[in-house]
Amino acid sequence: MGMNEATATPVPVAVLGAGSWGTALAALIARHGHPTTLWGRDAQCVAAIDAGDGNPRYLPGIGLPASLRATTDLATALAGAGLVLVVTPSHAFAEALRALAPHRPAGAGVAWASKGFEPGSGRFLHEVAAEVLGPQVPLAVVTGPSFAKEVALGLPTAVTVHSDQPAFAQQVADVLHGPAFSAYTGSDMLGAELGGAMKNVLAVATGVADGMDLGLNARAGLVTRGLNEMLRLNRELGGRPETLMGLAGMGDLVLTCTGDLSRNRRLGLALGRGQGIEEAVREIGQVVESIQTADEVMRLARRHGVELPIAEAVHAVLHGDITPAEGLSQLMSREQKAEYSTPLLG
Repeated sequence: MGMNEATATPVPVAVLGAGSWGTALAALIARHGHPTTLWGRDAQCVAAIDAGDGNPRYLPGIGLPASLRATTDLATALAGAGLVLVVTPSHAFAEALRALAPHRPAGAGVAWASKGFEPGSGRFLHEVAAEVLGPQVPLAVVTGPSFAKEVALGLPTAVTVHSDQPAFAQQVADVLHGPAFSAYTGSDMLGAELGGAMKNVLAVATGVADGMDLGLNARAGLVTRGLNEMLRLNRELGGRPETLMGLAGMGDLVLTCTGDLSRNRRLGLALGRGQGIEEAVREIGQVVESIQTADEVMRLARRHGVELPIAEAVHAVLHGDITPAEGLSQLMSREQKAEYSTPLLG
C-alpha cells in the first residue's frame, strides 16, 4: 500500500512501547510508507517483530508489515527520527521521556498515545512532557476511540491529534492518516487528555452495570451522565467543551463503555459478577489504567470542588470501600434535579 497524498514525504518515526497499542500504531505508520522503528524492553517480543513474526504476546496471529523494524536499544530506535511517538502506560511515561531526551534528534517533536495522569502528582501528561523536554520541543497527544487490535487488523478508525503548535499537530496527523485511519487535529491538549483518561473510570461503571445484568437503559444512562461529569470537570480545568463532544471524549467514552476489548470495561464486568479486584486484574493480564486514574480524577475533582457521583462510586468500589451493588444503589438514590444546572456548552 503506497502513501496517501498527504504524506508524500516519508518521515522516519520512532515508536516507544511495544505493547498492543504501540505495535498497532507502528504497523500503521510503516504501512503508510514511513521508515518506522519500534522500541520495546521485551527482547523476545522485539526479536519476533523484527523478524516479521508479529507480536505474539500482545497481538497474536496478526501480521505486521515487513518494513517495520524493532529494537531494544533506545539510541538505535531514535537515530535519525523526525518524529517520536511514545506509547507507554501513563505510569511509565515520565521515565520514557527522561530516557529519550538525550537521544532525541534535533527538530524531532514528541507525540504520545498514552492515556492517564502521572501517578502521585495527578499532573496531565502534557505538563510532564513540557517539564522533562523543555519549551522548545513540539508536543502532541494522540487520542480517540481506538482499540489496538482493530487498528492492527486495518479496520476503519478515527482519532484526533491535539497540540499547541498547529504545524506539529498536522505533521503527526499526516503520518497517521491513511485509507482506513482518519486523523483529525485540534489545539486543546488538556481537554483531549482529560477525556482519554476519565473514560477509563466511567467504563468500569458501565461494566459493573452490565455484569449485574441491569440492562441497556442503565448502560446508556451511565454513559450519558458520565459524559456530563467529564464536561463539568473539563470546564473547571479550562478545557473546551467541543473537545469532549468529539472523538477524545464522547467517542472514546462510547467505545470503552460498550466494547468488550476494553480492559477497564472487563474489570467492571468482573466486579459486577462478584469477582474480587486482584483476581479480575490478574485475569485481564495487562495494565488496567482505571485503578490509578480514579484516584487522580477524584483528587482533581476535590481540588476544584466538582461533584462526580459516578467517578466517586467507581473510586470507592475500586478501593473496596463499598460493593458494586452499594455503589449503584447510591447513584440511584440521588435526589431529583435538573439535568443541567448550568450550561456546559457554548
